[in-house]
Amino acid sequence: MSLQERKQRERADRARLIVATARELAEQQGWEAVTTRRLAERIEYSQPVLYSHFRGKREIIGAVALEGAAEMAAVLRAATAAADGPRARVVALARAYLDFAEHNPAVYDAMFQLDGGLAFAREDTPAPLKDAFAALLESLAEVAGEGVHPALFTETFWAALHGLATLTRAGRLPPEHTGPRVELLVDRLAVL
Repeated sequence: MSLQERKQRERADRARLIVATARELAEQQGWEAVTTRRLAERIEYSQPVLYSHFRGKREIIGAVALEGAAEMAAVLRAATAAADGPRARVVALARAYLDFAEHNPAVYDAMFQLDGGLAFAREDTPAPLKDAFAALLESLAEVAGEGVHPALFTETFWAALHGLATLTRAGRLPPEHTGPRVELLVDRLAVL
């Protein structure tokens, strides 16, 4: 391995460490606790080293969001692959989505609530975000109904899931009714 290759590998490792540390700190204490100073202290590098990888907290949030989107896509695909039939796939997708949001609140916030400088629903949308949407679309397109654009249906279903996740987390909806809400959502929106 050349010196340049080793330096590139070390740089990539440092960037991953910064993102993992930011994510861990955010999950433990919230995003307000994530500062470049605290990250630099935790990873035991100077702030200039951190800034050589990311221009600031916004870019770090964006990196966490991209990582989270890739994870969410994998979780959704795994859940739907294990389900038998269109209805079971949509229920599995909805439950997996809500579980991901519940168990990864800081990542979910990075993906959908905070400004990570990422473009959504545009040509320049990063691939992990497009793939997360594709993971939703793969199961939802088959239940959109005749004459309904699959992407539009997916956006609407996703918006409902996001609302359930956000309102439940904020304590506006009791979590013990999540199962019946998913069933109602699937029964009312999905054409089976």
